[in-house]
Amino acid sequence: MSDKQSAPASRDARPAVHPVAPAPDTAAGQRTTADQRTTAVQRTAAVHPAAPLVAIGITCGIAWAAGFRSYMVELVGPASTFSWWGTFGAILLPGAIAGGLLGWAEALRRAGGRRGWRWLALAPLALAIAPLIMPGAVAALLTEGLGGGAIAVSLMGIGGGYALSRRGPLWARLVCGLVSAALAAALVLAGPGIAGARLAFTEPRGAWFAVLTASFIVVLALASSIPHRTARSRDHTTPDRTAQPR
Repeated sequence: MSDKQSAPASRDARPAVHPVAPAPDTAAGQRTTADQRTTAVQRTAAVHPAAPLVAIGITCGIAWAAGFRSYMVELVGPASTFSWWGTFGAILLPGAIAGGLLGWAEALRRAGGRRGWRWLALAPLALAIAPLIMPGAVAALLTEGLGGGAIAVSLMGIGGGYALSRRGPLWARLVCGLVSAALAAALVLAGPGIAGARLAFTEPRGAWFAVLTASFIVVLALASSIPHRTARSRDHTTPDRTAQPR
């Protein structure tokens, strides 16, 4: 073959193109950026559910406090009075605070927990502290015992929550459970003890009063057990429902 015939073939030939591997620094930078984005998404997913859970807790706390106010009405009878501070400031507000703190505890538990988050188990103390802020409340507590019921309710919530949590030594949970049960029985027995035959357990109204008191105490203990429950792992994922059972 002559040189003239081989020339066009030489002109049409193109050099082979090989893909260029990314520089090590570029690949590492992309991985770092991807990791940062993943971490940011995880943090957002962990923080985002806190708001609705806190709102639910506040709502439940207000409903609990408003309902438990009827316990006081039944106990005192017609002498029970309502005031802006006494009802809203000393009863409904601490109920909202305690409920909101427990809702926050549930959000932290679902997010894997954080340092010191289990101290939120003391949230029911808001029910005892707020009434003591009222003028003359401390003196009335020390001299006449007024306000001791609020302290008992807080202790029942804290102790009952720990007893129901399945966390910690068995003997400690038994002690807390027995003390909380004794305080609950005292609150129930206070009905006929103070109001007399009007709240006797043999009467429909007295039986309703006992059920009301006991159920409210159990609900408070169940809510107070949230900070003691096992926290979810930080890499928790939704289980695959399509997987075949073993």
